[in-house]
Amino acid sequence: MNLLSPSRNQLEIEVVFDLVCPWCFLGARRLRRALSRRADVVAALRWRPFLLNPDLGAGGLARQDYLARKFGGEERARRLHATVTELGRAEDIAFRFDLIRRVPPSLDAHRVVRFASQHGVADAVVDALFVAYFCEGADLGDRETLAALGAAQGLDQRTLLRFLASGLESEAVHAENLRAHRLGINGVPCFVIAGRQGLGAGHAIAGAQEPEVLERLMDVAVAEAMEF
Repeated sequence: MNLLSPSRNQLEIEVVFDLVCPWCFLGARRLRRALSRRADVVAALRWRPFLLNPDLGAGGLARQDYLARKFGGEERARRLHATVTELGRAEDIAFRFDLIRRVPPSLDAHRVVRFASQHGVADAVVDALFVAYFCEGADLGDRETLAALGAAQGLDQRTLLRFLASGLESEAVHAENLRAHRLGINGVPCFVIAGRQGLGAGHAIAGAQEPEVLERLMDVAVAEAMEF
């Protein structure tokens, strides 16, 4: 043990998110940037599912129909997408909303993240799924696509396909989504930062916050953890 090296603070960061939410992608990248600037912090990220479109059928919805239903038309959606695209450039995100042909249900994608967490690669898989959907127009409702994306991050493709076909973790995703709503989380991303484990036990902040804001919340959590 090097007594001269500074101690590192352990933080639990719960990220409540949906994989079809561009603000969640932006927020996740900003969180990573905030953490990269904090050599004094060791963070364990816990990815908590939130279903923005829980009633979306298995086949998803054509993008044009989805935009009409959610934003009242493509023109308003185009303005919002332009804003997100501009913000994404600072986080090295090349949003390509024009490549998205179908808005899929995100249940299976969240199940893949839970599977990945059991194998220690959830952080990488979350980022890969975001990139695939928002930058490449990949269909996150297609299980073959999900399995291939998982395999690119070190997961066994055949095992992942069997897992997806089994329905395992589906109830857990729905339960997590319900729990988030019961805790008062009605929009994502939402970050819960604490020096101890447990969604709802720390300080929560919603929205794709700037790294400086997240760092200030980390400081509060670190200070509180040192009191115990």
